Amino acid sequence: MAAAAAATDVSDVPTQDLMSELLRRFKCATKPEKRIILVGPPGCGKGTQSPILKEEHCLCHLATGDMLRAAVAAKTSLGLTAKEAMEKGELVSDDLVIAIIEEAIKRPSCEKGFILDGFPRTVTQAEKLDAMLQQRGTKVEKVLNFDIEDSILEERITGRWIHSASGRSYHTKFAPPKVPGIDDITGEPLIQRKDDNADVLRSRLEAFHKQTQPVIDHYIGKGVVVNLHAEKPPPEVTAEIQKVLA
Repeated sequence: MAAAAAATDVSDVPTQDLMSELLRRFKCATKPEKRIILVGPPGCGKGTQSPILKEEHCLCHLATGDMLRAAVAAKTSLGLTAKEAMEKGELVSDDLVIAIIEEAIKRPSCEKGFILDGFPRTVTQAEKLDAMLQQRGTKVEKVLNFDIEDSILEERITGRWIHSASGRSYHTKFAPPKVPGIDDITGEPLIQRKDDNADVLRSRLEAFHKQTQPVIDHYIGKGVVVNLHAEKPPPEVTAEIQKVLA
């Protein structure tokens, strides 16, 4: 009981933070629920569009890698199990990842639904996700497939810079920050991922097409896949997504 009380004690939360959260919840109260999967190769624009989707539709953004690291850091029972597997050099099981997703979507921030990014990567994972959601009386409503030719991606990838804390994405040519190397919102430095180079990209694209196309086919069979013209400028892709989700 004491632990539960501590978890809900907001007396030390700054008033501004409380008011911001209250305003967010009022704004979100009338939003319809949405459960969305983002699918696309490296550099397709998911990192640009997901924060917009999250804000506009009051969704939580679930990136499985981040969720695993957070669960391990928080020392939850699922996180400890994941840590044990990783320390042995083993892959974290699909069932454990599904359990972590299920735990996450119970949070108030996921009340209106979620954006799932980076999962599922295989048909087996997709089937397990579908089964978990079905048990909860829900399902994936849309799979947004960021469709783009491989030949367009190299320039995008090699010029990409990321704000690691938020996931905001910039590009030196197509979407530069106001100040080079600095996040527009926080003023914090941007980073470039070590694998954002042409050689790594080719290897990642090969793996993506081999693993992910069957997942897209799985959801095509359910009638929920929308192919986006991801080669277009970001504002046009945003407009396309909003039209699909309206």
